[in-house]
Amino acid sequence: MKRPISLDLRQRILAAYDQNEGTREEVAQRFRVSLGMVKKLLQQRRRTGDIACRYDRCGGQLKIVASHRQKLRELLSRKPDLTLEELRRAAALDCTIQAIHYVLAEMGLTYKKRHSAPVSKTGRTLSGHAGTGGGSNRRWTRPG
Repeated sequence: MKRPISLDLRQRILAAYDQNEGTREEVAQRFRVSLGMVKKLLQQRRRTGDIACRYDRCGGQLKIVASHRQKLRELLSRKPDLTLEELRRAAALDCTIQAIHYVLAEMGLTYKKRHSAPVSKTGRTLSGHAGTGGGSNRRWTRPG
């Protein structure tokens, strides 16, 4: 897991850049951070005037919280063959199907993978061994 860089390091990076001690690339190499980090620091300072880590922006916002998990558990206990789309609608969730899949897997719950459909019909196949294809079999080749 990546951790945010310290305020002290942020200040030293920006001070070096401000004092023309190198290009953004050179400053990044000197302090062993990515060029993107230097660019983001400069941009954050320009936009907000602050260079502190923005913890409130770290990570994604959880859309499936404990109450939603309980609702999913209840729905699947009543009707275990619900699809993910049906679960999303029934629980009134505003998230992706994949998010529901991962939460259910984490909870150890199973669900129906897709809507029921008629069984597909397949054609008859030849009985017997098909062979390796290396030899010639006269009855399967066209004359001429």
